[in-house]
Amino acid sequence: MHVVVEEWERVLAYRDGRFVEVLGPGRHRRPRWRRRTVRVVVRPRLLVVPAQEVLTGDGLTVKVSLLATCRTTDPRRWHEAVEGADGFVYAALQVALREAVAGRTLDELLTAREDPPEALRASVAPRAEAVGVTVEDVAVRDVMVPAELRRAAAGVATARAEGLAALERARAEVAATRALANAARMVAEQPGLLQLRTLQAVETGGATVVLTTGPVGTDVGVRPVP
Repeated sequence: MHVVVEEWERVLAYRDGRFVEVLGPGRHRRPRWRRRTVRVVVRPRLLVVPAQEVLTGDGLTVKVSLLATCRTTDPRRWHEAVEGADGFVYAALQVALREAVAGRTLDELLTAREDPPEALRASVAPRAEAVGVTVEDVAVRDVMVPAELRRAAAGVATARAEGLAALERARAEVAATRALANAARMVAEQPGLLQLRTLQAVETGGATVVLTTGPVGTDVGVRPVP
């Protein structure tokens, strides 16, 4: 018989139920009698783990979904080790996901999203290799937080922003008060500064300057400055 093997697959040859060889890409001629072949795809494929409801380390319920890129690196083991090797890897990803999320708080899960995928891949890799599969990459697709937790987080963020705004207002008021106190002290120590400031106001314009003589409060004249 003639067997044509594509680049993205390998063919397992069996004779009387016993494994004989793995056929690589190309055209092969083998006896047909008492033989059978099994084709195994070795190009990368995507395993999608839909949203799983899991508990975080601080006892909160979230839904997390995964994407995993896998490749069959040992066609014979993939075919012979278990029935449905991809299903075996899928189940291993589910278990590893629960273990990874259970060891982290919600804040850690949301702020350091690159950590769980690495932990997942390290946990799943030995189990996947046992069935001839290499897990090349794992990514967290979605982290879905319940509505009540989102509202609580929004309230915390709003309160934090309001607190920061109040703190900035208080700092500005303290700075203004300190500036006024410094100015008053300087005028008390050097009265001539007030006259210099008055002259500056006259030069810059846009203000009305009132000059007085004698007792304070006795107006001698009012001259608008253009």
